[in-house]
Amino acid sequence: MRGSTLALALAVPAEAAATLALPGTVAGAVDAVLGGNATAPGLLLGVVLLGGAAAGALAAAAGPGCAADATVALRSRLLRHVLAVGPAPHGLPSGDLTSRLVGSAADAGGAFPARLGALTALLTSLGAVVGLGVLSPWLAPAFFAGVLPGIVLIRLFLQQAGQVFTRYQEAQSELAARLTGALGGLRSIHAAGAEEREAARVLGPLPELSAAGHALWSTQRRTVWQATLLVAVVELAVLGTAGWQVADGVLPPGALAAAAGWAALGVGFFEQVEALAGVAHARSGLLRVAEALAVPAPSPGCRLLPDGPGELVFREVVVRDGGNVLLGPLDLTVPGGRTVALVGRSGSGKSLLAALAGRLRAPDAGYVLVDGVRVDELTVPELRRAVGFAFERPVLVGATVTESLEGAGPAEARAAYADGFLARLPDGYRTPPAELRLSGGELQRLGLARLLAQQPRVMILDDATSSLDLATEHHVTQALADSTRGRTRLIVAHRAQAAARADLVAWLDAGRLRALAPHAELLAEPDYRAALVGTAAAQEYR
Repeated sequence: MRGSTLALALAVPAEAAATLALPGTVAGAVDAVLGGNATAPGLLLGVVLLGGAAAGALAAAAGPGCAADATVALRSRLLRHVLAVGPAPHGLPSGDLTSRLVGSAADAGGAFPARLGALTALLTSLGAVVGLGVLSPWLAPAFFAGVLPGIVLIRLFLQQAGQVFTRYQEAQSELAARLTGALGGLRSIHAAGAEEREAARVLGPLPELSAAGHALWSTQRRTVWQATLLVAVVELAVLGTAGWQVADGVLPPGALAAAAGWAALGVGFFEQVEALAGVAHARSGLLRVAEALAVPAPSPGCRLLPDGPGELVFREVVVRDGGNVLLGPLDLTVPGGRTVALVGRSGSGKSLLAALAGRLRAPDAGYVLVDGVRVDELTVPELRRAVGFAFERPVLVGATVTESLEGAGPAEARAAYADGFLARLPDGYRTPPAELRLSGGELQRLGLARLLAQQPRVMILDDATSSLDLATEHHVTQALADSTRGRTRLIVAHRAQAAARADLVAWLDAGRLRALAPHAELLAEPDYRAALVGTAAAQEYR
């Protein structure tokens, strides 16, 4: 337990105990003053007041720290889980995940302070009822006349507020998801002159967001006036009974002050609308975080690879999206040390098949092997050493270019033809990635340099040279061939030259393997030529 959490766990009950003891202490001091001997009761009253003030100050200081610690822990856990799940589809778009990570985790982080406060308020109220009963058997029944309606009121509020908070957070997530998508396609939106239309689409959840906010305000308003009326009735019943008993001499004068204090504490729980709203808010946040954490992450394996040439085998693999089959059933063997190009129309499953090799996507049926070992049985470090990727838009992660390249140095940069523009950077390899202004081709060359540094058995190039001009691609491809000679390569090909340079071409059509043969042989097939015409390099095949 962290220091702030421990401090809060001690301070809140201590403050409640001092608050609960105060009415009895005041009653004793009043009776002592009237009796002419107020020294000891006065000192006791001072101790209770100072103790309660100190505990309250500590609770006020520890509460935000406790919530912050819990939020950090939840965000760290959720982020690690999302990264462990990887890019596999899980029904939660990136904008929604961001909302859960930033908003819902913060709401959930306040769960312990909110619940501790609500529980303490409940126990304080129960203690106050006990105090009233000890003071006089007639006071407790007078108080309980309003307890049952109060319990019903609280239960209804928590139920309604929880539903409203969930609606509000879902609308926030939808807004965040739409905004994330719009920002990712900002250039296309501007090019099409669709700013107003896209703004209307992104802001579509605002009416639901507003409706949820108004519903919460309405629920709180209704609960507040009902609780206020209930409190007035209960306090009037308790004070009337206590006053009647003081007038009859059944109770001492100080008992009236004690009855007033304990009655206020007893009904105080029903006035904690804001605290109860915090509990409902935190509960909704916890539920949304739990939904994201419930997405299963692939379990890591425990095996290591034997020595081998890097043979890659896809055995009866099938990938589905709901009831739709996206890929397969498919069998494909990439011989160790050979290069196979994946060719097919857009949507034929090329990138999806490539992702299976490194377990970036798990097949719904079948399995993938590297040198006879299933990739889902490999340890994570072993899998990353065995299978490496270079993508169309690689992401640079790290404080400097050196960290982003993950071990790639000048030799790898030269092989990927990236040394020229890196040398022109003011701080060279120490430049933060955020300060880079790179073209798509330059970014791809950094991704290739990073892959060369990894030196995996199986290299997956998924559109990794698509942004290079033909001359640069020729030089980079030749350098890659020299640097990776003898390694297995699976290439998502969109240019005739890439398919022609490969040892074999795996021709995919509608998620199935149509043929596996050299490029020259497949060119005799009209459908294959038509598939090539549908690629980005259409002119090369005419």
